[in-house]
Amino acid sequence: MKSKTIVITGATGVLGNLVAKTFAERGHNLALLDRDPIKLDVLVRDLDLPSERLYSQTIDLLNGPAVHGSAEAVLSKFGSVHALIHLVGGWTGGRTIPESNADDFDSMLDQHAWTTFHLLQSFVPHIAASQWGRVMIVSMPVTTNPAAKMALYAAAKSAQESLVLTLAEEFKDSGLTANIIHVRSINTKGVALREGTTPAEIISAMTYLFSDEASKVNGARIPLY
Repeated sequence: MKSKTIVITGATGVLGNLVAKTFAERGHNLALLDRDPIKLDVLVRDLDLPSERLYSQTIDLLNGPAVHGSAEAVLSKFGSVHALIHLVGGWTGGRTIPESNADDFDSMLDQHAWTTFHLLQSFVPHIAASQWGRVMIVSMPVTTNPAAKMALYAAAKSAQESLVLTLAEEFKDSGLTANIIHVRSINTKGVALREGTTPAEIISAMTYLFSDEASKVNGARIPLY
């Protein structure tokens, strides 16, 4: 496959780190967006890519104008944008709905829904213009099968998934696909866990979705559990 430009958010996490290294090794250009400048610098050094293949930026993804500026900078550097792999997000749970508080709900909406909204608004026009595009997120099946004491997370991830699935419909004739990888948990410990999905398994799904052979996989929740 000809070299593409991939935007990866949350690249300094365990999964994001491996995603960045995998696609770098396949010869693609990377635009890494993260809020931790120290960890981002470490990743950039580890990747050891020539400057013409790498763009990195410390950014607050809740700042819509900043995200828009980032999209324009990535386009200016590489001339085109082909994919967005959005891996930012955390988890807040363990309480019933009456026990939960509004600040925690705001935090979940910020991390999952608002970051996704700003990224899609800013990057998707450029991805669609390339006439070959991929958008991917990782989520959990609680969005379709709610579990007790996970309401805030599930609601925020459901909003994020709705944005991605709607995008899949809106741009289905442009060569852009948008998909969700579902896991119950990410097993980063390297031990056998019945429910855990390893980063390698997630990345295998991503590399398939990134292939030309996956051009008809669009608007899907892919279960890896």
